Amino acid sequence: MVASEYLSPWFSVAPMMDWTDSHYRTLARLISKHAWLYTEMIAAETIVYQKGDLDRFLAYAPDQHPIVLQIGGSNLTNLAKATELANQYGYDEINFNCGCPSPRVAGRGCFGARLMLDPKFVAEAVSVIASKSDAPVSVKCRIGVDDRDSYNELCDFIHTVSSQSPARHFIIHSRKALLNGITPAENRKIPPLKYEFFYALLRDFPDLRFTINGGINGVDEVNDARQEGAHGVMVGRAAFYNVWQVLGHVDTAIYGASPSNITRREVIEKYLVYSDSAFQKYDKKESVRELVKPLNGIFHSEPGNSSWKRKADAALLHCKTLRSVLDEALVAIPDYVLDSPIGEMPSGRKGIFAIPKSLLPPPYDYREEETEQELLLT
Repeated sequence: MVASEYLSPWFSVAPMMDWTDSHYRTLARLISKHAWLYTEMIAAETIVYQKGDLDRFLAYAPDQHPIVLQIGGSNLTNLAKATELANQYGYDEINFNCGCPSPRVAGRGCFGARLMLDPKFVAEAVSVIASKSDAPVSVKCRIGVDDRDSYNELCDFIHTVSSQSPARHFIIHSRKALLNGITPAENRKIPPLKYEFFYALLRDFPDLRFTINGGINGVDEVNDARQEGAHGVMVGRAAFYNVWQVLGHVDTAIYGASPSNITRREVIEKYLVYSDSAFQKYDKKESVRELVKPLNGIFHSEPGNSSWKRKADAALLHCKTLRSVLDEALVAIPDYVLDSPIGEMPSGRKGIFAIPKSLLPPPYDYREEETEQELLLT
């Protein structure tokens, strides 16, 4: 499987630690056939040191294509070894994480968003990964880190990485990262969104491809971003918390496919078939809870949603299979909700990506770095 067999990554679901596991991706693919799916960020060291149990971290069902492996790390040797080990799983793309602000990542081993402070290393890392795989390699980053947050500094990062490595696709989270101890959740809210930085990148790097990420909650917003020039749009938490409404419109509204008319009841039945095999691979008690987790957003804003969640939580205390949990919890959901296909696309914010030219930062002022010889002559 290679990425060229699939439609363009106009829409993708963001890699989210503890969220976009194989269970979630299975559910997502039942709802959307064309959305690009990402793994959770997997540290290179995890792949290298767990090579006897790789299926636990890297295996996925064939129908999860198109799928991207997101890898993190700051050790070139381990990144090379991890990529070689991952090759056998046939991911459609490998994404290098330069955007995660979590202390578990940025504060340990100096990777994630902290790597934006060392673009030459990022270029080396991308080159090493690309040398060990036939899959294209992309980079996911923020628009800046702490006080290194000017537009020119972002452009310096993009220029260095793209000119010194094969990276041609950058996923840009349109907030900077604060590495001063605030939580990942606060990092998704406190730094302001600067979509103008993203759209200026399109202007200043016309030979590269850019996917916009951050604060995007629905398919109509995705289409608005693309109409303003974004090559692709990545949606994060909204694709988990409101999985039916967000992913249910992707194939028709973005990719132009005919409506599938699939219902939530049919999706859940297919997910149950998957759960029977997945249940055998993990610790039985924990497996049921993890299998229920992706379903939490399937009835978002529908009648009975709160009751369904309470009943599911109560059932998890004694039920030993996903089917038995659903038998107890789904009674809270009216039949017409279970048996209706995806409805009209909800409207979202309008015009948030129509950035007036006056608000765009000035064009990138690239200055060739002085060589050591030039410094000696001054």
